[in-house]
Amino acid sequence: MSAKDSAENTEKTGSTENAENSENPEVTATGGGRAGVLIAAVLLLACAGLVGYGLLDTEEKPKPSSTPTAAVTYEVTGDGTAEISYLGPDEDGRATVVRDAELPWKHTVRVPLGETPTVAVVLGEKGGQAACTLAIRGQHVQRATAVGEFGRATCSGELPAAGT
Repeated sequence: MSAKDSAENTEKTGSTENAENSENPEVTATGGGRAGVLIAAVLLLACAGLVGYGLLDTEEKPKPSSTPTAAVTYEVTGDGTAEISYLGPDEDGRATVVRDAELPWKHTVRVPLGETPTVAVVLGEKGGQAACTLAIRGQHVQRATAVGEFGRATCSGELPAAGT
């Protein structure tokens, strides 16, 4: 094969193995296209794998609790943002905290009977005014207001144990 034939073959295949052609910038540049296509194909396969994992995720969903619960609605009104903590569907009985919650904010959860549903609001350093309200089974139970820099308010209510 002549040097000219070798150069034409290198241009067609994108191979730069022939040392005679390594000085030709056009021949060397075509080898990068194949690597780019390979990288794109690998990325495409990775994305398809992630999508497939999301669609085929067979992890069991949490089983419904055998403990009787009641619907509790927490609401915080006002302007700006606040830190809100509330008793939610946490197995350990710990509060759920929402930082920098945009006001107004409202959330309904199922709380186990016998627990004390509570919502607390803390304003930031900019202060302002916010009010929390608590409703159990659709009935208003309590309202409190937080005012000023780092103002705080807490609302809680009675949620009788099952059978009472």
